[in-house]
Amino acid sequence: MQEGTGTTVHDERAGGLRAARLGTVEPVPDALDLAATESAITAIFKRANSSRSVRRRSGYYEGMDVRPALRVLNVVVRSAFLLPALTLIADQVPVRHLEGRIHGFLVLRDLDDKLLASGSLIQLAHGNRVTTELSFSFNDGSVHQETSVFSQHRTFQLLTYHLVQKGPAFKRAIDMSLNASSGQVTIRYTDDDGKEKTITDRLKLPADLANGIVTTLLGDIDPAVPKTIVSMLLATPKPRLIKLEISPLGEDLFSVGGFAEKALRYAVKIDIGGISGLIAPIIGKQPPDTHVWMVGGKAPGFLKSEGPLFQDGPVWRIELASPVWPKTSPGQKQ
Repeated sequence: MQEGTGTTVHDERAGGLRAARLGTVEPVPDALDLAATESAITAIFKRANSSRSVRRRSGYYEGMDVRPALRVLNVVVRSAFLLPALTLIADQVPVRHLEGRIHGFLVLRDLDDKLLASGSLIQLAHGNRVTTELSFSFNDGSVHQETSVFSQHRTFQLLTYHLVQKGPAFKRAIDMSLNASSGQVTIRYTDDDGKEKTITDRLKLPADLANGIVTTLLGDIDPAVPKTIVSMLLATPKPRLIKLEISPLGEDLFSVGGFAEKALRYAVKIDIGGISGLIAPIIGKQPPDTHVWMVGGKAPGFLKSEGPLFQDGPVWRIELASPVWPKTSPGQKQ
């Protein structure tokens, strides 16, 4: 079965911180349903029509007939879906700090501070080639794993990416891999009926792709720059390219051992683009922003983030974790 040009879908029904870096931002919905879009716009017009009547001075009209306007808007919406999506100009982030070896520990909580998962980030660098592995093990048995390989020669450039999400914590099981140079994308997922499906596609991927390396880029973005735009490939479940708008929001205070420190806070906003991006806020499909707190200075690093990890998912908080030692050390007498 074909889903769009060049995309093949197979039915497979089968019997940190620099101490941590993470880069998942919530996937956006696939191309918005046209009927749902028109229905939402119609509802808006009807609400406006019922809230106030528009009368001529002569009193001939008790209200405005919205049907002609809807017919025009219907043509506009249908035409817009046939046009290429509107895009923002994206940036490759220059390397200001070379990445190196990292082994950090993380915790994932909901906004009520309930512990949901523990995780780690391991990063190794071989020259200008860097591999990061981010993983979370959830209390309910769910798993989130990301592996990103990128180069750091003058600018950051993603080479390969692999994401696995499975278990009851997630809306659907997803296994997505991409090769940035060849454009090969493979997405395996479970649909609403529990069927396993695979999508394979070959896309022209941009050089500023940021899958799995968002906080790496945040450590090298100049906080004086009002907005930085990069690209991301999402599984919706079909592959979809979107833009991330990264904006600094100022400084927040935190403390370590009773001493005050400052964190740089960033907002990461998903720009869907095209008519879908214009309509998404109207029908409640605009994903929430992800907020990330970074420590600045000579060695910038991740401190905390708040945002969803998957499409229509809740906002979760990810923070650095400190080791908890037994009260009695092995060298002490029992």
